[in-house]
Amino acid sequence: MSLTLWQTRFESWLQTNWVHGDKAHDIAHLRRVWMSAQRIMQGSDANPLVVLTACYFHDVVNLAKNHPERHLASTYAAVETRRILREDFIDFPEALLEPVAHAVQAHSFSAAIAPETLEAKIVQDADRLESLGAIGLARVFYTAGALGRPLFDSEDPLGKARELNDVSWTLDHFQKKLLRLPATMQTEAGRLLAEHNAELQGDLLSLDESVVRDFSALRA
Repeated sequence: MSLTLWQTRFESWLQTNWVHGDKAHDIAHLRRVWMSAQRIMQGSDANPLVVLTACYFHDVVNLAKNHPERHLASTYAAVETRRILREDFIDFPEALLEPVAHAVQAHSFSAAIAPETLEAKIVQDADRLESLGAIGLARVFYTAGALGRPLFDSEDPLGKARELNDVSWTLDHFQKKLLRLPATMQTEAGRLLAEHNAELQGDLLSLDESVVRDFSALRA
């Protein structure tokens, strides 16, 4: 079966069964992660079906950023992914279940689980690219608004005289996590892509001319 058909089947399942209110983790997010993953794994020996499947199910259990078990979300997602594939995709290759589950579990920043396979490294890098650039900025402030989190500490916006705390202040999240992400990339391709930030069309290597045009101060 082609990857395109698997992707169509996964999206159909998610549209019917994946119900939650977090618009920063929606099917569009999953598509973008898969698009980035395809770039990263070009020319590699990675199994594309493992990468595709993990990209589409890595957030199938989605706990809020302020949930006390947030760091366990990817572990729960790995368990749920195994169940879904066994029960709802009975033709999915049994031998690929564990590689997919590991890639799902290891993708999470908060879980701090080291990826042990090339596929897991690719999925982790692709998901972290979502936190960089224009999309990353939009997702940070969407999440902050959803949680009712203040934008910054007006007394010390950059945290120069206090401990950084991105639970209390949205701006702290950049120093606590986002600015550190490029150094955490597991693949050389991921590190290169992390240097670019124009990803609105899933193209991390070039400027999105339509966005430049629409937001230009010279637009008539």
